[in-house]
Amino acid sequence: MTKLRIMLADDHETVREGLKLLVNAQEDMEVVCEASDGLEAVAGAQRLLPDLLVMDISMPKLNGLKATAKLREVCPQVRVLTLSRHADDGYIRELLRAGACGYVLKQSASSELIHAIRAVASGGKYIDPKLAAKVVDTYSGRAGALRGDLKGSLSERESEVLRFIALGHSNKEIAARLGLSVKTIEVHKANAMRKLNLTSRIDLVRFAMFQGWLQDN
Repeated sequence: MTKLRIMLADDHETVREGLKLLVNAQEDMEVVCEASDGLEAVAGAQRLLPDLLVMDISMPKLNGLKATAKLREVCPQVRVLTLSRHADDGYIRELLRAGACGYVLKQSASSELIHAIRAVASGGKYIDPKLAAKVVDTYSGRAGALRGDLKGSLSERESEVLRFIALGHSNKEIAARLGLSVKTIEVHKANAMRKLNLTSRIDLVRFAMFQGWLQDN
């Protein structure tokens, strides 16, 4: 089995050690590099091209926001997952604009981080469910306008597919769960996104949060 190659960037050694133990305990992951500041993170990612970089925001020399933006320029194939204690929606918006593919709180359970790593590494976006109230504020107007006619516009299967996507599952995983082909899942997703006028996975996650689809996650 090919393992996900993970890089860790945090200026606290004890935090990195804990994350390393957690990641290496997974059968499908391994830590290939560590960094204690933003400059090291960028240099290490350029050199090793890991599948995913788990990065803190508050780091010396180059903070996580600037490091993420730099990585998008020099090696955009390396996906960045932000791991931070900051729950302010301003941080989330800026990190996503800079190129981060996900945002997880350090206060969340370790299983949340592992789930986020898999979701982001598979090509998706991920926002910690605890941040639902933060991200939905910027989306509530648009989602609210759509909420009234949701049942009439989406089929039951389309709603089911969108909910799995919002929870961080890949098209392949959804296809296996529902007993359908990946192509069929892609068609349901495209049709639903078109009906709701959504253009990105982040839009979908925000909409799902507003609908209450993620409350049991």
